[in-house]
Amino acid sequence: MKQYNAIKEKHPDAMLLFRVGDFYETFGEDAVKASRILNIVLTNRNNGSERTELAGFPHHSLNTYLPKLVKAGERVAICDQLEDPKATKNIVKRGVTELVTPGVALNDEVLNSKSNNFLASIFIGKKKRLGIAFLDVSTGEFLTSEGTLEDIDKLLQNFNPSEVLISKKHKTEFSASFTENYNLFYLEDWVYTFDFGIDALNSHFKTTSMKGFGIEEFNEGIIASGAILHYLSETNHNQLQHINKISRIVKEDFVWMDKFTIRNLELYQSNSANAVTLIDVIDKTSSAMGSRMLKRWLALPLKNIFKINQRLDSVAFLKSNYEIQQGIVQQLKQISDIERLISKIATLKITPRELVTLKNSLDALDVIIDLLQKSKHETLQTIADHINPCVLFRDKIKKALHEDAPVNIAKGNAIRDGFSDELDSYRKMAFSGHDYLDELLQKASEETKIPSLKIGSNNVYGYYIEVRNTHKDKVPDSWTRKQTLVNAERYITEDLKILEEKILNAEEKISVLEQKLFNDLVHWSQDYIRVIQQNATQIAKIDCLCGFAALALSNNYHRPQISDHFDLSIKAGRHPVIETQLKAEDVYISNDVHLDKETNQIIMITGPNMSGKSAILRQTALIVLLSQIGCFVPADEAEIGLVDKIFTRVGASDNISMGESTFMVEMNETASILNNISERSLILLDEIGRGTSTYDGISIAWAITEYIHEHPSKALTLFATHYHELNEMSKEFDRIKNYNVSVKELKDKVLFLRKLVPGGSEHSFGIHVAKMAGMPQYVIQRANKILKKLESYRENDDANQVAQAAQIEPQLSFFNLDDPLLENIKEEILDLDIDTLTPVEALMKLNEIKRMIKPKNKRDA
Repeated sequence: MKQYNAIKEKHPDAMLLFRVGDFYETFGEDAVKASRILNIVLTNRNNGSERTELAGFPHHSLNTYLPKLVKAGERVAICDQLEDPKATKNIVKRGVTELVTPGVALNDEVLNSKSNNFLASIFIGKKKRLGIAFLDVSTGEFLTSEGTLEDIDKLLQNFNPSEVLISKKHKTEFSASFTENYNLFYLEDWVYTFDFGIDALNSHFKTTSMKGFGIEEFNEGIIASGAILHYLSETNHNQLQHINKISRIVKEDFVWMDKFTIRNLELYQSNSANAVTLIDVIDKTSSAMGSRMLKRWLALPLKNIFKINQRLDSVAFLKSNYEIQQGIVQQLKQISDIERLISKIATLKITPRELVTLKNSLDALDVIIDLLQKSKHETLQTIADHINPCVLFRDKIKKALHEDAPVNIAKGNAIRDGFSDELDSYRKMAFSGHDYLDELLQKASEETKIPSLKIGSNNVYGYYIEVRNTHKDKVPDSWTRKQTLVNAERYITEDLKILEEKILNAEEKISVLEQKLFNDLVHWSQDYIRVIQQNATQIAKIDCLCGFAALALSNNYHRPQISDHFDLSIKAGRHPVIETQLKAEDVYISNDVHLDKETNQIIMITGPNMSGKSAILRQTALIVLLSQIGCFVPADEAEIGLVDKIFTRVGASDNISMGESTFMVEMNETASILNNISERSLILLDEIGRGTSTYDGISIAWAITEYIHEHPSKALTLFATHYHELNEMSKEFDRIKNYNVSVKELKDKVLFLRKLVPGGSEHSFGIHVAKMAGMPQYVIQRANKILKKLESYRENDDANQVAQAAQIEPQLSFFNLDDPLLENIKEEILDLDIDTLTPVEALMKLNEIKRMIKPKNKRDA
């Protein structure tokens, strides 16, 4: 326990897995947490006068239990035995061999193959200027950027890091600025200084400045990046050859989407449990690398028309040349995650089987290169030119390792016969020792002319040569006599000693030599880190393009036209997610949308609940987004004037923990939009102002629309609303047009046509939706009556609409049967559907009639 406590003191923030014999044990508070997370037995033992909690699991089950701890947000220090217990009489020396955290993991069971596992570091500088760095230690991707609080918040939402590093000094400021829940770890303040950061980066990359990476002016970004490298050294991750460059994220190069837009469009995560997201629909990639790159493309849509069209050209070619596309896909399916495998070579954590898998994956490159070069397509040929087949690497691995090499080198039989003469001799010695003894005996017999030599062995002398007394005078002087028998003498020779040692130690030496040969092979393979990383990038790129082509074919997507004008025109557009969730017999109703700065800058969309207003808003944003990542879109035609910012304000949510109501969240998101409008922005607003009173809401919605209309940027906007009063804006503002999502009214129900047509709507049909939801009949009938009165009051411009509509008419006296309100009572009773009326509803109806006839005061009585 002294040894344990000393090691635990060095890693107080981590759960310590302490190797004891065949188990990893946890003690004290760690044991309590481990038993809860892993659902293992918590026990205890007395150490002197103290009682200590204890929980553990077999060491060979580490890969089963470790991921559960890390995914629960724990930092785990793995403490192994550093020497063979058989070789020491003292306490076995132990030490932390790896510190695994949510953001620093190489274990396949911890990682998600389709997503990066980013560790982020944030530096909060002066004048609210922030720096941020992202590192995926499992792939070597290292990125940095800097900007405002809003810029950094958006990047955090996009990259979704598993762990975030900040300085202790900014702990409170971070919590106040970022509302999302992240796994946080606090570093000492001195780590977040420019001098320390630049020294850490230059030392790692062996450079004298950051000019070669283009980040020399990113002072805050450099500070954040240096802190990440410090954290890796603190967590015992020092083999980092695969982290060989750092790239900058320049927000001007990509479409801006704030964190609200990313959440509202449900690009990667849905607001509902188990719901389908956009990435679920469009990810047709065949490799883990392609899937990760697709998420990056979706997070950072392009603003460069040339680059967008390069991707679109490639997708169009692959879609038209199905055989080439399928040929490439078949080879992509043979390729494992070479990006993470080469990182394991850098960190010396690769197994023999994984090295063979890497070799087999690279074997598939030959066919891919050939198909790309034969395509005669410039972009695809360029990709082929950047792929290195790594022939020498593949040949050496093939010669060195068995195809069915074990997971653990210690299990043996990983190295092929013929790769090492020394290993071959040991193997022959271990498995053919008697043949060697027979050869030695025959050689000795020939040299000494003694015909009847025998070889034997015992526990005292080991191997010996036995000579009968009749021939002992022929024994050479170099032989050493060890034992005398009645009829014979037993001798040992130098050759026999050597042979004996080889036979007895062969298996042990085989194991040691195999490990040495494999380690040498891994170190030799490190020369290919950069090359194979480049291959991984190109494979991911062609995988995404093939995936887009497959998506276009399977889901009937068409190529968008991208230009530098400002118009947006979509014909027969569809929502890419919703259409995949429809039943086979249902048909998605497509819609046209046209926006321009001259006549159709703002489209005001009215219509009933459940008619599809929100879907039209979202599908417009998603079609633009897909276009600018180089993907075909769910529309018959789409002409996209390049967009640089997409803003959405969709749905209702609150943030109770920060003291923000639904309406406050709505206003925060809308304020963010209005303060960041550009001339190429696309704005999508849904039900702005509904979180407050009717008149407040209409006033705010009107003012917001007017602000967007009068703003010099003339940003293209879709505004879905239930406030039919906003239809009046089209009479006062030239570039506002009214549209509605049409419905067909039948006798007792509403048929949603889901078609966007010109003109405003005067009805919301909310009561029909309530009926569809199973609202009690009493509520439906009462709401209909109040609605009719509200509408009549609105026609008369009555200021007290709601109060007057809900107010019960002057009460009826039973002694005045000529009272005209008797007809109302009669109507109430005759309208009752007794067959469907529940007991509760019957009592409520009776109580309502009772209130109608109850006198208001004693005088009436």
